[in-house]
Amino acid sequence: PYNDPEIRYGSYVVGSFPKEFGYVGDAEENLAGVEDNNLPRILLMGLRRSGKSSIQKVVFHKMAPNETLFLESTNKIVKDDLSSSSFVKFQIWDFPGQIDYFDSQFDADVIFGNCGALIFVIDSQDDYSEALNRLNTTVIKAHKVNPDIKFEVFIHKVDGLSDDHKIEVQRDIHQRATGDLEDASLESIHLSFYLTSIYDHSIFEAFSKVVQKLIRHLGTLENLLNIFNSNSGIEKSFLFDVCSKIYVATDSSPVDMITYELCCDMLDVVIDISCIYGLQEDREGSVYDQRSTSIIQLNNSTVLYLKEVNRFIALVAILRENSYEKRGLIDYNFHCLRKALQQVLELDKRNHLNSNDSFTSTGENANDRAGNSAIA
Repeated sequence: PYNDPEIRYGSYVVGSFPKEFGYVGDAEENLAGVEDNNLPRILLMGLRRSGKSSIQKVVFHKMAPNETLFLESTNKIVKDDLSSSSFVKFQIWDFPGQIDYFDSQFDADVIFGNCGALIFVIDSQDDYSEALNRLNTTVIKAHKVNPDIKFEVFIHKVDGLSDDHKIEVQRDIHQRATGDLEDASLESIHLSFYLTSIYDHSIFEAFSKVVQKLIRHLGTLENLLNIFNSNSGIEKSFLFDVCSKIYVATDSSPVDMITYELCCDMLDVVIDISCIYGLQEDREGSVYDQRSTSIIQLNNSTVLYLKEVNRFIALVAILRENSYEKRGLIDYNFHCLRKALQQVLELDKRNHLNSNDSFTSTGENANDRAGNSAIA
């Protein structure tokens, strides 16, 4: 269905994803030319052994969490270009914990100038006093370079803590981090805090919320899903990046962790089965295309509904069996939703091209922060 010569699935490397699916392979292989494009960046920072590289490998490279135990400590800046998805277009820069990125040998304007979000990872199972000091220094200096950066704090490795201890650690880190900013008279800087672990879906949900802040038309996408839900009898719907299981948008109702995990598991099932049975005899073609669809009926009268939106985005919805009886109406409404989503993407693409033309003709700074968007 897609004739793009670059989107072909013929070899497999990690998990069930083909090599050319967009998120596999060593990051170093993608370094050529990464510095030259104008994609927004997400920076991964934190002390050594805090889990930064493990997060990147699990979320974007389908590495099994247990395999991250054998990852070597990062000793140089690793730049990973994740621009193969229609929605999720950005770079991730993984910084070694031992590097002082404010040293004179580094150009802070280059590092932080086109940065959309800075994720600071704190090991919750270790003494985090030094990490909080580094967080405070990093936030203050990065904010001076680029006041538009979104600062995100991942309180990581919480899988080894009890529920009460998780809440206690989060409260302590939140109070101390915000208190340090208040002492520096920088109350205007907002920090977002997330409890994360690579051994459950919390890291995917946290990354979803980070990426959503970089999506220019997030409100429009949310409204479209609200309209689709109300006219189709659907309880909850997500727009998922199929490769990473990040949800780039959802409706306005609260996200329940169990519901999100259920949708992630459905994506895994669909991709795994498609990789086995969806390829042609010559092993060419796409395992996920415009014909991809799946319906799963659970034993609690719940139905999971998956439809392809574009090459890398899927709609996953949850509804009741009595609502699913109107399958024709749901399919028609989805057709309208997909058309509207494509119009939003096309509009954003035109705006992106126009902004690039303006940049070329006027010679404005390539790090214009107003143009940072994860949709391109």
